[in-house]
Amino acid sequence: MRNANKIAVALLLSLCGGALSVSSAIAAEKCEVDKRQSKAVGESAAKKVQKSFEAYTNGQVDEAIAILLEANPKNDFDKAYVARMLGNFYAEKGKMDTAIKYLKQAVEADILGGTDHAATLRLYADLLLQEKKFKEAIPYYYKWMDFTCKADSQMYRRIGIAHTELKQWDKVIEVADKGLSLAESPDKGLYQMKLTSYFNQKQYKKAVGVLEVMVPLFPDDGRLWVQLAQFYLMVEDYDKALATYDLAYRNGFLETGANITRLAQLMAQKGAPYQAAKVFEKHMKSGLITQDAKSYEILAGFYQNAKEFKEAADFYGKAAAISNDGKLYLKQGRLLSLGEKYNEAIPVLEKAISLGIEHPGEANFELALAHLSLKQYKSAYNRAVLAAKDKKTEKSANSYISYIKEKARMHNVEL
Repeated sequence: MRNANKIAVALLLSLCGGALSVSSAIAAEKCEVDKRQSKAVGESAAKKVQKSFEAYTNGQVDEAIAILLEANPKNDFDKAYVARMLGNFYAEKGKMDTAIKYLKQAVEADILGGTDHAATLRLYADLLLQEKKFKEAIPYYYKWMDFTCKADSQMYRRIGIAHTELKQWDKVIEVADKGLSLAESPDKGLYQMKLTSYFNQKQYKKAVGVLEVMVPLFPDDGRLWVQLAQFYLMVEDYDKALATYDLAYRNGFLETGANITRLAQLMAQKGAPYQAAKVFEKHMKSGLITQDAKSYEILAGFYQNAKEFKEAADFYGKAAAISNDGKLYLKQGRLLSLGEKYNEAIPVLEKAISLGIEHPGEANFELALAHLSLKQYKSAYNRAVLAAKDKKTEKSANSYISYIKEKARMHNVEL
């Protein structure tokens, strides 16, 4: 009859997708846990069992164990009963390997009363899981559910943990769904298992679907908002990524410099570089974003995209001063020239050359233009000649040399 119960439970699980409450098919026939009557241990072991229990209740766990080890039970039931007690006592002592050994004896005997056998099955499975014996633990959780006729969401969560550790991702999703169908309230842990499984299988769109369910269920969990925004980026849905990051920011959920940076970058990409700069700068001042050369360069880029050239030049200058990077001085010099700050641009561009850049002609050409704007024709000519020696700026420089010569002639300047 017990096997018939198992078949009925398995059939109902497959038909209902795990959404099993005690069905009419099961209820019509008593469950095994209810049919299995409790018994008393035999006379030969009873005294030792009683004495051991008294020692245990007095906090003398070692003495309780020692008494039981002398019990010498005669029949299978007594042996299982004593083994169960020893398993519990050793577990309390933290001696898990020994506890598992005795609990296994009690479970495999399959003879204890209904309540005792159910409790032993569950403890045995929990200890196996705790001791990272994941493959061994899984069937005993199912045996507990078969024996008790209870499909329990927490059991499926434990099974899901085991499958996760074994990297059995499809099975994780299956048991997580079963657990969620049984949970009385939304179970964040089970949803997280599904998310982890989809992520590890690189099924990012399905992961997005899980998070889109989780965020409304757990709106105060800022990590979920950030995860959803990050997954939107992974599936290249930038509009939703920005909207989610923005909502997370407004709710105070962006707590790292990296997340603020992503928000600002998305804002800039979506046509709001000035707002991006202000958000980024605010959190640099607060200390959330480190004030280093890279951060100043990012901030300068936002202001440059917003056509706020003065601010952009200032921050490129700060980045360059920290890193001593000629390329950053070149960027600063160009923006100063663009803002008609030629006298400020010239020493900056000269420094870019002195520090070494891949194409010095770029800085020399900018210098030529700056000197030309200041009507310093000889300096403009010399820089243009130098720029013409660089393949990257050769054509542009040569096109200006004749113009500079003409300007110098008109102003009686000898080159």
